[in-house]
Amino acid sequence: MVTTESADKVLRSYYLAAVSDQLNKAVNPFLARIRQTTSDVWGKDVRKTVRYGMNGGIGAGTESGALPLAKENNYVQFVSSLKNLYGVVEISDKAIRASANGAGAFIDLLNDEMTELLKSSSYNFGRMLFGDGSGKLATISSAEGAVYTVDTVRNLTEGMLVDIYKANTVLAGTKRVIENVDRENKTVTIAGTPFASPEGFTIYTQQSKDLEITGLGAIFGETETLYGLPREGNSWLAPTVKKGFGEITESKLQKVIDEVEEKTGSGVNFIICSWGVRRALVEVLGQYRKMEPMELEGGFRAVSFNGIPVVADRFCPEGTMYLLNTDDFALHQLCDWQWIEGEDGKILRQSSSKPTFTATLVKYAELLCYRPAGQAMLTEVTEG
Repeated sequence: MVTTESADKVLRSYYLAAVSDQLNKAVNPFLARIRQTTSDVWGKDVRKTVRYGMNGGIGAGTESGALPLAKENNYVQFVSSLKNLYGVVEISDKAIRASANGAGAFIDLLNDEMTELLKSSSYNFGRMLFGDGSGKLATISSAEGAVYTVDTVRNLTEGMLVDIYKANTVLAGTKRVIENVDRENKTVTIAGTPFASPEGFTIYTQQSKDLEITGLGAIFGETETLYGLPREGNSWLAPTVKKGFGEITESKLQKVIDEVEEKTGSGVNFIICSWGVRRALVEVLGQYRKMEPMELEGGFRAVSFNGIPVVADRFCPEGTMYLLNTDDFALHQLCDWQWIEGEDGKILRQSSSKPTFTATLVKYAELLCYRPAGQAMLTEVTEG
């Protein structure tokens, strides 16, 4: 007979390894390329000592002259807090009892719940990689009842729970459900009483404001600090940004790659772009050669630009291309994905005042880029 105890064993022994592998390798090809490590984690923070510039103790001289003056390496410490990443499974008591006499039926129930957890977690984690850590999804520009026009629907999908903010104050829109997304007209329907004059209100992932990992949006952002260090006066913290790039050509793209390598000695080994930018690039490259797909980690496929894999991602902003060296990135974590256990060691726990049982996956992690100056971004690229 299936019980919550036997369900605990299945979640612990079978599903955890499968879920961890999927979330670490199958979210998107960018994450699959990033090294994951437990090093440099101190308490609730990541503290990574990074070297920049060159050792100054080099030079030429005469056969009997003085040696070059010794100069130690240049070091700084990146500091950032570990972010708390959660995924919650909820199973009703009724469903458990209905499948209690059939192990196959219960496994089907768990498979369905875990599939949805993977789908939701992959979506959310993949979105964070391109975010700035704020958890902001969109800004409302106008409304007609409960239908809101927003600046972008790229980060929104049906079923999401969101918080609505006016400036830095959360409104009565906490944990509201997105019921519909009209991607063509950039509108969303949000459950609950409509807001009066919501122009400028912002939409955030539920309970996540300023609590997400430091993604590409932060690395290429314009904040005063990055990883606790001021950007001003630290040119090695500044990535290359080419605004208004326009029509893409092979020579223009290669010129930016060469510029990054010339400036930092860092070679670009991975390119991420929007769907439209990839179409434009494929059209340009297809005029001169046959396009053969590349096989990447995690089972992903990519086109190639001079041997560099090029992938499109649903969360990459329109008209944008990132030129990255994935060797400069690492996901620092306290541990890999784990189930949260109660004091009794159980994974499945009854919800307070509800006839349901929940299980929660957790990972404490933060994304660091050790050499921001070795990365580049192109904006306003003409899409195909």
